[in-house]
Amino acid sequence: MSPTPPARRLRLGMPRRVFSQVLLMQIAIAAGVAVLATGLFLAPLSAQLDDQAMQRALAIAQTTAVQPQIAADLLRTSPSTTGPVQAEAERIRKASDAEYVVVMDTQGIRWSHTDPKEIGGKVSTDPRKALEGRDVMEIDTGTLGRSARGKVPLRDADDKIIGAVSVGIRYDSVRARLIDAIPGLFAYAGGALAVGALAAYLISRRVQRQTRDLAFSDISALLAEREAMLHGIREGVVALDRSGRVRLLNDEAQRLLGVGAEAIGQSLDDALGAGRTTDVLAGRVTGTDLLTVRGQRVLVANRMPTDDGGAVATLRDRTELEQLGRELDSTHGLIDALRAQDHEHANRMHTLLGLLELEMYDDAVEFVGEVVGDHRVTAEQVTEKIHDPLLAALLVGKATVAAERGVALWISDRTMLPDRLVDPRGLVTVVGNLVDNALDAVAGTPHARVEVELRSVERTAVLRVQDTGPGIPAERRELIFTDGWSTKKPPAHGKRGIGLSLVRRLAERQGGSAEVADAEGGGAEFTVVLPEALAEAPAEMLGDVAANVDPARAAVESAGEARETGAEEESR
Repeated sequence: MSPTPPARRLRLGMPRRVFSQVLLMQIAIAAGVAVLATGLFLAPLSAQLDDQAMQRALAIAQTTAVQPQIAADLLRTSPSTTGPVQAEAERIRKASDAEYVVVMDTQGIRWSHTDPKEIGGKVSTDPRKALEGRDVMEIDTGTLGRSARGKVPLRDADDKIIGAVSVGIRYDSVRARLIDAIPGLFAYAGGALAVGALAAYLISRRVQRQTRDLAFSDISALLAEREAMLHGIREGVVALDRSGRVRLLNDEAQRLLGVGAEAIGQSLDDALGAGRTTDVLAGRVTGTDLLTVRGQRVLVANRMPTDDGGAVATLRDRTELEQLGRELDSTHGLIDALRAQDHEHANRMHTLLGLLELEMYDDAVEFVGEVVGDHRVTAEQVTEKIHDPLLAALLVGKATVAAERGVALWISDRTMLPDRLVDPRGLVTVVGNLVDNALDAVAGTPHARVEVELRSVERTAVLRVQDTGPGIPAERRELIFTDGWSTKKPPAHGKRGIGLSLVRRLAERQGGSAEVADAEGGGAEFTVVLPEALAEAPAEMLGDVAANVDPARAAVESAGEARETGAEEESR
C-alpha cells in the first residue's frame, strides 16, 4: 500500500497573493468606513431627535401659557382634580399627544397632572428658572420617568408671573424614532458596502493582471534583483515613459551619458540637449546598433518600445573598440605598404647584387644613395616643419601608405608647428581621420594628391587638409559631420560615420570649429581651428613667435576666405 499522504495544515493569516491582500484590505476599509459613517450619522441623529422633542415640548408649553383663561382660573380657583385648570391641561395634553401638561403656581404646587393623585403636590424638578421668566428645555427624569421637557413662565393680564407651565414628551418615543431609523440607515450602509466591495474586487482584478498574480514577496525579490542587475551590468540602461521623460538611469548610463540622477524626471532634450544621441534614444532615428557620439565616447544604442507606451534603450561603449578598429585599419595599411616595399626592396637588392657582380661599384653606391635619400628626405621634410614627435611620426607613416596607394602626400611649405601642443593625442586623432578620409577620396583617381598644412597662430592651431578628389556637395557638408553617416562601405570590425563627428566634437570642445569647402582646382578642403591648442611659449621664444604670427594669421584668414567662398558658391 502506498503511504498515506500527509494531511495539509490549515494556514491562517494574510494570503500571499497581491490580488487577495488588496481585495481583503479594500473590503476591510470599505466596511470600516461604512461603520464609521453610520456611527457618525447616528450620533447627531440622536441629538437632533432630542432637540426636536424638547422644541416640541417647549412649543406646547408656550401655547398653553398664552391662553388667558388658564391664568385666570389659576388665580380664582384652588388645585382640584375636577378644576378648570386640570380640565384644560388634559385637553391640551390629549390634543398634542404629550406625556403630561403640568400647570403650577409660584410655589411649585401642581394644578394639573396626568395622574390626578399628583395634583396639589409639589413638582419633582426645580421650577425656579421658569418662575424667573426664562424658557427651559431639558432631558430630565420626573415622576413619570425620563422625558424631554419644556418649561415657560405663566403670566396674568398684567404680565406678572403667577406660575409656570411644564410639558413633557415621552423619551421612549424619541428613542423609538431613533431605533426605527437604524434599519434604513443600515440598509444604506449595506448597499454602500456592497458597492465598495464590488469596486474593490474590480480594482483587485486589475491589480492582479498588472502584477501577474505575484505575491508581495515575489515583487520585492524581483525589485531587489532588478536593482542589482541594472547597477551591476556594464551596459547603460535608459527607461522612458510615454511622454519621453527619463524614469530610470543605471550607473553605467549616467557614466556614458555624462549626466547624474537629477536627469530622472526630465525630458531627453532637457537632460541631454539636442543631438544625435537624444534623437536615437527618443526614437526619432530608428534602426539597430545605432552609432552615436557622446562627448569623447562612441556608443552603440538599441531602443525597444514597452507596452505602456514608453521605451527602454541600452547603450554599449565602443570607444576602445572603435579606436582599436581604426588602429587595425592603419596597421593593415602599413602592412600592405610594407609588403609592397618588401617586394620593391627585393627588386632593389637584386639590382644592387647585379651591379656588384658586374663590378659597377660606383653605380651601386649611387643607387643605394638614391634609395636611402628618398626616405630620408621625406622624414626630414616632416620633422623640420612639425616638431611634435607624435604628429611627425603619424605623417611619415601616412606618407608611406599614400605612396603605396599611388597618392602624393604633400606637406605644405607654410607648415610650421612647434613642440608645444597641449593635447597632442587629440590633434593626432584629428589629423589621422582627415588624412585617411582624403586618401580614401582620391584613391584610384589620376594625379591623386593630398596636401596637409599645420600652422600656429600664437596658441591657436590651424589644420588644413586638401585633396583632389570629387569633393563634397553643398547639401552634404553638414551631414558628413553627423554621427553614423558615411558613404563608405563598413569595415570588417564595425560601422563607419564616426571619424568626422569626432573631429568636430574635439574642435568644438576646445572652442574651435571644423568646416569643409571646395578646394582650388576641385576636391575638398577641410579646415580645423583649435584655439588654446598650444601652451604658452617660453620668454626666449617670444621673438621667434612674433616673427611667425603674421604668416600664421594669414593662414587662418585664408582658411576663412575659403569658407566664405564656399558659402558664396552654395548661395549661387
